[in-house]
Amino acid sequence: MSRTQAAKKWQGRDVIRTLAEQGIIIRGASVRGVAEEAPGAYKDVNEVVDATDKAELAKKVAKLEPMVCVKG
Repeated sequence: MSRTQAAKKWQGRDVIRTLAEQGIIIRGASVRGVAEEAPGAYKDVNEVVDATDKAELAKKVAKLEPMVCVKG
C-alpha cells in the first residue's frame, strides 16, 4: 500500500491510541507520518517469509520478535 493510501485509510491519532493499548509507544514527527506507517499498510511478514521459503529463494531458519523499531 502506498503512503498516500495509508494516510487516507488511517488517522495517525487512532494508530497511536490503538498501539498504545497494546503497550507500543509511538513517537513521530507528525500524525500523518504515523498514519503512513500504520501496521496495516504492510504485508503480513509471515506470509512473505512463507512465500519466499516455498519459492526456494531463501530458507527459514529462525523467527525473530521485534523489540524496538527506529525509522528516520
